Amino acid sequence: QVQLVESGGGLVQGGGSLGLSCVVSGSFFSIGSMGWYRQAPGKQRELVATITRGGVTSSADSVKGRFTISRDNAKNTAYLQMNSLKPEDTAVYYCNADVRATTTLSYNHYWGQGTQVTVSS
Repeated sequence: QVQLVESGGGLVQGGGSLGLSCVVSGSFFSIGSMGWYRQAPGKQRELVATITRGGVTSSADSVKGRFTISRDNAKNTAYLQMNSLKPEDTAVYYCNADVRATTTLSYNHYWGQGTQVTVSS
């Protein structure tokens, strides 16, 4: 079964940096687009950044210029480099991936369980 596991979360002071990783494992044909989302307490989950298999990226205005999404297709891994962190960036960060199944060749969405990022003031 396909599984996504995030890592790299933690506690950091405002202005600091953190790098998140998302590894896709299991049985699958290929991975399409991947993305990072976040959910703060009492808030709905929001899109942070996305990246296609070919490396085309998009990011939310709130993180533009501070966060960078990237991926290594050979490692089935996506990354989110977060710089100049602010307290309002505090949230659980989730990885998402469109994974193409070996059996059907259709894409299915998968989510990781999330990693906590806490930015102190």
